[in-house]
Amino acid sequence: MSRSTARTAALTVAALTSTLLAVPASAASAGGDGSGGPVRVHDIQGTTRLSPLAGEQVSEVSGVVTGVRTYGSRGFWIQDTAPDADPATSEGLFVFTNSAPRVAVGDLVKVSGTVGEYRPGGNSSGNQTVTQISRPQVTVVSSGNPLPAPVVLDSAALPERYAPQGDPAAGGSIEGLELRPGAYALDRYESLEGMDVRIRDARITGPSTEHAELWVTVEPRQHPTPRGGTVYGGYDRPNHGRLKVESLTPLAEAPFPTADTGDVLTGATTGPLDYDQYGGYHLAARELGTVADDGLARERTRRQHHGELAVATYNVENLHPGNGQEKFDRLARGVVENLASPDILALEEIQDDNGPENDAVVSAGETLRRFTEAIVAAGGPRYDWRSVDPADDADGGQPGGNIRNVLLFNPGRVSFTDRPGADATTAAGVKRVRGKAALTHSPARIAPADAAWEDSRKPLAGEFRFRGRTVIVVANHFASKGGDQSLHAAVQPPNRSSEVQRHRQAEVVNDFVRQVLAVERKADVVVLGDINDFEFSATTRKLTAGGVLRSAVFSLPAGERYTYVFDGNSQVLDQTLVSPGIRRFDYDIVHVNAEFADQASDHDPQVIRFRP
Repeated sequence: MSRSTARTAALTVAALTSTLLAVPASAASAGGDGSGGPVRVHDIQGTTRLSPLAGEQVSEVSGVVTGVRTYGSRGFWIQDTAPDADPATSEGLFVFTNSAPRVAVGDLVKVSGTVGEYRPGGNSSGNQTVTQISRPQVTVVSSGNPLPAPVVLDSAALPERYAPQGDPAAGGSIEGLELRPGAYALDRYESLEGMDVRIRDARITGPSTEHAELWVTVEPRQHPTPRGGTVYGGYDRPNHGRLKVESLTPLAEAPFPTADTGDVLTGATTGPLDYDQYGGYHLAARELGTVADDGLARERTRRQHHGELAVATYNVENLHPGNGQEKFDRLARGVVENLASPDILALEEIQDDNGPENDAVVSAGETLRRFTEAIVAAGGPRYDWRSVDPADDADGGQPGGNIRNVLLFNPGRVSFTDRPGADATTAAGVKRVRGKAALTHSPARIAPADAAWEDSRKPLAGEFRFRGRTVIVVANHFASKGGDQSLHAAVQPPNRSSEVQRHRQAEVVNDFVRQVLAVERKADVVVLGDINDFEFSATTRKLTAGGVLRSAVFSLPAGERYTYVFDGNSQVLDQTLVSPGIRRFDYDIVHVNAEFADQASDHDPQVIRFRP
């Protein structure tokens, strides 16, 4: 689920263009208080998310420069030194220059230009807008001026409620609603858009990234995980205290600090409050605190007992032979040292033998050979594997990569029941063999022709034998959340359009398990993989409908239910579900990646152990 490629392209576009919401231009010179004086910053910001002066020309808007951005969407922030008394109107504003700004922090300036609303990601993104002045003419009045006192963001500064209900007459948008900064966190952030803010000694809830950013929480008591993160436990619990931190200092001048979840950003971090498409409101740090290392360690699960079957799942994030050997070796060590060499390992995002090169190659034999050899080199067993090659460019994911699900198994501990004949379009069926449920083809894909799997990975079913008992394993990688609106979207509650396909996928898998249990009521079935949805979601409810499956994640305390960290929220995307025949099990999410700046994958693996 890497966003790096798309993100780099989007940032390049954002640096060159602005998406503006405009009305016919006119001259604006009178202050919003009707005094006839010059337009102030708070007049431009107004009391809603959209400027009342959008599209108009303004002249000699006064403010002190509080931050300068010389990369990406280049420009600078100003803050009015004569604020009004309305808590809904921000006193800060971004001036978009498109080229390196010729101002410095502390300059008192007068800015003339066009007021506009820039929507990061474009009008189809669903994101909120940033009020700005573009095509500016800037006059520096004086330099070295003191900056306005920053607004301190802490647990007392933000309301617990996250966002207002959107206006039904506006398609659920909150952009035209009057801001209520004392009632909603998103309104509070918006009322501070462009203003200088400060945080102190904030717990880091999302590790630093290659994009020079990290996530903190200004509400330390908010749904903490035992390892220092903040767990996302429901659509009504978006964790309002999360805030992204970036640096205004270019990386060429000063490296961004490396931080893991649970570390602390100590001291004061100060700068303008900005908004972008990757996480929403964030602190653009002019002054960046110091990361205090909390010593977070990568977890290791216990080894399975002799009579236990260990079944694991791991999204290896677009693994292909073009990756450096280091990635193969790190993933392999994770399998051996952290996952304790499980008997069966379902892999997601195995790419074909030439990765993203978009040609007719679909085989992944070389990818799997290198991975299994790396596991042996790390001291693990020599795994065998089973898979079904997809049709070229039919399963989504990175173009040309032909990602698929794969089942690895340790032949020294478990045997695979081969029933050949399946290809990319052949469906796995269920039959009765000596009174027990068995697959018509093994390995085989589940309902590959169903529209639920259009441009998406097809589940892979395999039949195993362990200590004389049959176990059916289904490896999954459901459709991604691409296209969903963000938690900070302009529409509240946000639209989660990608759920429609996952709901149908869950119904198809649920129906397949029903077929197995109709033949053998106590059959051992394990359904696992990257479900791309939360444990509390309708997708999970549809997977478990009728009691044919239960999600193992509910066996863990609420604070330990996460396999992925996104925008500072520790959340479930990967799941393991079992049929009623598996009554007792030991389940573990092994935290080795998602909380760390240095990742072999963006997902954490998980393992379930039981006695068939």
